[in-house]
Amino acid sequence: MSTRTTAIDAFTFTEIDHEVGDPGPHDLLVEVRAVSVNPVDTKVRAGLDTPRVLGFDAAGVVRAVGSAVTAYAAGDEVYYAGTIDRPGSNAGLQLVDEHIVGRKPRTLDWAEAAALPLTTITAWETLFDALRLGPASTGRLLVVSAAGGVGAMVTQLAKMLTGVEVIGTASREESAEFARSMGADHIADHHSLVESVRKVVPDVRYVFSPVSGKNVEAYAELLTPRGEIVAIDEPPGMDLLPLKSKSITWHWELMFTRPLFQKTDATQRELLNRVAELVDEGRIRTTLTTTFDGLTGENLRKAHEQLESGRTIGKVALTL
Repeated sequence: MSTRTTAIDAFTFTEIDHEVGDPGPHDLLVEVRAVSVNPVDTKVRAGLDTPRVLGFDAAGVVRAVGSAVTAYAAGDEVYYAGTIDRPGSNAGLQLVDEHIVGRKPRTLDWAEAAALPLTTITAWETLFDALRLGPASTGRLLVVSAAGGVGAMVTQLAKMLTGVEVIGTASREESAEFARSMGADHIADHHSLVESVRKVVPDVRYVFSPVSGKNVEAYAELLTPRGEIVAIDEPPGMDLLPLKSKSITWHWELMFTRPLFQKTDATQRELLNRVAELVDEGRIRTTLTTTFDGLTGENLRKAHEQLESGRTIGKVALTL
């Protein structure tokens, strides 16, 4: 079977007919209703030398299931972040493994739901897998770029499900206001990190870091002894030695680790279902701020350009 999709290389967005194939034993065939764009999309696009169907976040309707699927049936509404080793979500139909798919929040529309999965999984694994935080946890968490897609979810989940105090960084008033609306207790400027953080708190116990290379020395100053950092970027040549004297722990977070190496692990399905419950209870908000009507090459180009501007607040989605 084929579907209309938008394949891209590093320079060109092209709409083509794409062969999808039949579901594997644990696959869902999903009719995609909305997708969102993440920084990883722009990074993958920049490194392409052949066309590829890009996209990770999606929300849609299950149209068929594989022979071993137990969690879903045709007609179910779902949301998910896909994985990096299969064709992406920028398509009318997509095959995705049931283990990484959650039930779409009932109270959100398609675009609002599609804005959540990748950033939600990243934030959840940051807080609860890497940092091992829980309801009784205390201390201060520094969330760098708190108005970004992941930062906003880290902030919301930390405030809702742990006892930590959140210091979010932002450099513009509109991004600061968005971070406050997500639950940040204090705002600091990431362009003068040490000075602005110390204006509101003396130190921090934890750091979420989407921008790491230039900030290692600042983290070394701000963190308490045996503090912890979770990073999601990969700056070349980064030097972590400034962290040694305080015995600071560095964690990497990549939300594709489970789909790539633990294919029967349903943890991401379970956490997406839990967050859907929190959304439907009114305790967690979508981070969608911009929607384009239509999954076209032109709209994808606009969405990628918006992310690459470095001034995006929240998430950008496209509806089909």
